[in-house]
Amino acid sequence: MSAQPDPDQFSASSQVDALRAADLSELLGHVSTSWDNERRSLSRQLHDSLGSSLTALTMHLALLTRQMPQEPGLLERSAQMKRLLLTVIETNRQMQMKLWNDKLEFLGVKVALDELAQQFNEQHPITTRCSLPEDELVCPRGHGVAMLRTLEEALSNIVAHAQASAVDIIVDDNEEMLMLTVKDNGVGLPDGPATQLSKHGLRAVRERVHYLGGTLLLSATPGGGTTLTVTLPKPAA
Repeated sequence: MSAQPDPDQFSASSQVDALRAADLSELLGHVSTSWDNERRSLSRQLHDSLGSSLTALTMHLALLTRQMPQEPGLLERSAQMKRLLLTVIETNRQMQMKLWNDKLEFLGVKVALDELAQQFNEQHPITTRCSLPEDELVCPRGHGVAMLRTLEEALSNIVAHAQASAVDIIVDDNEEMLMLTVKDNGVGLPDGPATQLSKHGLRAVRERVHYLGGTLLLSATPGGGTTLTVTLPKPAA
């Protein structure tokens, strides 16, 4: 006669698995927060040190240009140096934005999300419609970062895989939760479970959201396309 499984052993194993899952989730959340802080610090250093130095160089070059002999060759060389400096300044600004969006802190989540949507609309031939609350979103910084990173990842995947011509970005805000919905009219999800999150970017976003007590769902949109929905509970006052 075959041995029957021990219910106590099964329960203990389940508890160990649950504790391990909770421990890994907490670790991933800590890593994400630490990485955010590091990116924010690097962005500030680029702005305060490199940005200030580049601006000073531009001013010095303008002064030298006015004082040097106004010969065509020298003026052309000065103009080339100015164009090069402006290119480096713009590259530095873009690097700062990729590392950390300061608008998130100084102007709020709503402005940061709206600007990201506008930039996407300008850079890609995809009609972008953005619906945001009239008032600024009231939430912890971690929630704002999670929503911004989610939107960045969702838009990146739409460009890479969706073959969409339009995308809708909707943010809902109430006293209990924040909700971000990104819908496209593309080719939809490949064959398989509608909630598959095989891409590392989406999995990282999901773990960030889960660490904050929220959920991320990926589903097929009726009529074609894909819908990504993130729900984040607001912490108690």
